[in-house]
This record gives sequence, structure tokens and C-alpha cells, in this order.
Amino acid sequence: MVAPVTAGRGLSGGHACHQVFAVLLAAVFLQGAIVHGSGSGEFQKISAIFMFGDSIVDPGNNNHRPTEARANFPPYGQDFPGGVATGRFSNGLVPGDLLASKLGVKELLPPYLSDNLQPNDLLTGVAFASGGSGYDPLTSTLSTARSSAEQLELFRDYKEKLAALVGEEEMTRVISQAVFFTIMGANDIVNNYFAVPLRRHDYDLPSYMDFLVSSAINFTTMLNDMGARKIGIVGVPPLGCCPSQITLAGSPSRECEASRNQAALLFNSKISKEIDRLNEERKGYGSKFVYIDIYYNLLDLIQNPAFYGFKEVNKGCCGSTVLSAAIFIAYHNACPNANDYIFWDGFHPTEKAYNIVVDKLIQQNRKYLV
Repeated sequence: MVAPVTAGRGLSGGHACHQVFAVLLAAVFLQGAIVHGSGSGEFQKISAIFMFGDSIVDPGNNNHRPTEARANFPPYGQDFPGGVATGRFSNGLVPGDLLASKLGVKELLPPYLSDNLQPNDLLTGVAFASGGSGYDPLTSTLSTARSSAEQLELFRDYKEKLAALVGEEEMTRVISQAVFFTIMGANDIVNNYFAVPLRRHDYDLPSYMDFLVSSAINFTTMLNDMGARKIGIVGVPPLGCCPSQITLAGSPSRECEASRNQAALLFNSKISKEIDRLNEERKGYGSKFVYIDIYYNLLDLIQNPAFYGFKEVNKGCCGSTVLSAAIFIAYHNACPNANDYIFWDGFHPTEKAYNIVVDKLIQQNRKYLV
């Protein structure tokens, strides 16, 4: 058995003088914590960014975990600063980094389980996401990922660390002025329903979507109860357009696989309505829940690739099968120019694609983010 990873090892233990230094350092960082990054003053109210989810937004939390869902080796990270494979499932940055930077918080959103987490990282936000995770607990079990419930436990641990660093009042301020994002559901649908049909013995598709949406709303309300006030719930992308799913469908023309896209649309429709209900139910709490569409924003790139400068729509830079991702492509060669591709591997988009989609998400949801 692999020994459990200690969250934020760089901040625990040590001599008393180390703790004093950490607090002093945190106090210095507090002066600029709200305005870090490249964003403009319109987002200065955002104290921090927090990310929950799966491999789309996991920046390396799975690096020390005994799971196939890891990306801390080439060719991952070939276009990341320094060409380092950090554990991000892309050739470069992932949505958490781009959101943190574009919203003016900081340039990179680190994994909470990083060996080198710094005091300023706690003050300005981290990612708790785990590749292979989902709202359905069985999904995380199948992939040996951290479940959504375990990610909430990491957030609880984070709150204790931050309170010890800067005090309870400042910890509460940071969390109340932060923006939280959660993006899960893709693994539930693609892996747990279609690929390994365990859930199909108990649910038809509509009832399984109801189960997933209920689980997602429960997760969101628990996060809200833990102090999060602004929560963006990102929908599921067009799963049938992932190169691996097109390959599985066996379409000679390599068109998007319809049933997986229909499942994604059904999930998105149901959760959007539940978020509206949740806003009404909790409107007296000073909270805001926002449904964030990724489906049509990514589909726009797929349907109009030339407009965005893409040449390859339905093939991954690192391959196009279910084995063209994670540890299965460790140290394999990638394509010469990732910027020609919407998809980096069999499942995950390139940094260029993420960058365009995140710009769209911010533009569409700007009024909810301040």
C-alpha cells in the first residue's frame, strides 16, 4: 500500500520560529492577495480561486496516488513553462490556471497536495480536483481517484491550515470573497455508465442523470454550508466529440458520437434547472450559484475550427483511443504542433482550446464573478 500523502507538507510541523515566519510572510502577502495575476481591477473583489473536479482541472493532486489517472510525465506539460510535466492533463495550462490568471488572482492554480505549497498559495486559492473523479462515488472507486466527498474533506483541512496561518476572521473573509468552481460528471457518464456498465443494471439513462444531478447539488450545498458563497457549477462537455469516444463508436467519418452527447445535454439541462431552484431556496444566505456552460462553448470550436485556427477536430495530438491518455501515453511522442489540435489526448483539450473556452466562460458569466 502506498503511504497517504500529507496535504501541504511544507506548512506543517517544524520549529516555532518557522511558524512565526510563516505568519509574518502571510501578513505581507495579504497586502496584495486580492490583486495578484494579470487580470484587471474589475475583479479585485475576488480573494481566491478554488477548484473541485476531475482531470480537466486536476493540476497534480494525483501525482503521488496509485492510480492510472496521472499526468506527471512527458509528453504532458511539453508547452507548460519550462516544459515540466506537473500532473496537468494537457500540453500546458488547464482551466483552473487560466481562470485564476484571467480573473486577476494569480498565474497558476496549484494542487492542494503539492509538496511545495506556500503560504501565499493558501491565501489565493488551490485546486482539490482529482483525475478520474465524479459525483457518483463508484466512479472514483473504479479509477482510484479522490471522490467528491474526499475533496470536500481536503477543503476542510485547508480551512484549518489557513485559520492557523492568518486567524479565523481572515480565513472567513478569504473564503467568502472567493470564487469556487466544480467540474465533474464526465467520468460518471463516459466511464461509469457507458464503458463499464455497472450503473446500467440499476438505472436507465434519465434516472442515472437524476442521480448524478442530485449528487452534484448535494455536493454544492455542502460546499455552501462550509462557507463558499460564489459557486460556479460547470456542466459536462460534448463527450461524444472526444476522440476516444468517436473511435469507440467506429464512425468511418469520425463524427461525434450521439448517445454520449445526448447524455451530456440531459445532465446539463437537469442541473441547470436544479441550480435555479437552489438559488431561490438559498437566496437569503448571500450566496450565488451559477450554471456555467462548457458544452456549446467547446462545440463551437469543434464545429468552426478554422475560425479559431484549428486544423484537427476529431483526433488527439497524442492519439485518439481510450488508451491515448494518462499513464498509457507516458513518454510517448506527441504531434509536432499542438496548436493545430482541439484535443491533446483521447479525452482532454489542448491549452489553446482551453484558453478560448475560458475566455468565453468569463465573458458570459462576468457579472456573477464580482
